[in-house]
Amino acid sequence: MLKLITLFVFSVLTLQGQEHVMDLGTRGKLTLYLLGDWKATVINMAGQYEVTFTPRSDAVNASGSFKISFPEVDRLDTKARLKQRVEVDGAHFASQSVEGKAYAQEFSVGTGYGYFCNFTDAALRGKRAPPGEFKVVSAGKVRVTPEIVVDIFLGADAFRDAAYQQLLGAIEGMVFVPGRGR
Repeated sequence: MLKLITLFVFSVLTLQGQEHVMDLGTRGKLTLYLLGDWKATVINMAGQYEVTFTPRSDAVNASGSFKISFPEVDRLDTKARLKQRVEVDGAHFASQSVEGKAYAQEFSVGTGYGYFCNFTDAALRGKRAPPGEFKVVSAGKVRVTPEIVVDIFLGADAFRDAAYQQLLGAIEGMVFVPGRGR
């Protein structure tokens, strides 16, 4: 029984994470929850909001960027249009990737809908990636509401790495609370 209690306490301590609230003014608030130890860099100017997460440890090679935009016209009003847009936007990664083509997969998000494409850098296959360069990347979009779109970029050494999974979990666990409108 003592082992179970110790394991539970250890699990709770290691699963501590952080939350990052993005105040979008009258549109509402978008909250990302990240496990692990991450540093956030925020740029909020000229109608765009961007947050980039990088690990505090130099031993971890990963990054996640979330750019929030507020389109005047909803051109991503269906899942099919969003999927097509993500695949078109991913074409520049595809030419240098092992995959060779952008194949959109659906995000499992609670608010809105989204798609992303995974790419493996052909030049880094079987090699160690230098800091700041990534063996694998994911690029996509989440349409939170007709007025809020999040562009997402994740980079890491592998899709199964803890850092990549933590960033992916932040997207899938993001919470949107609507504001009072424009």
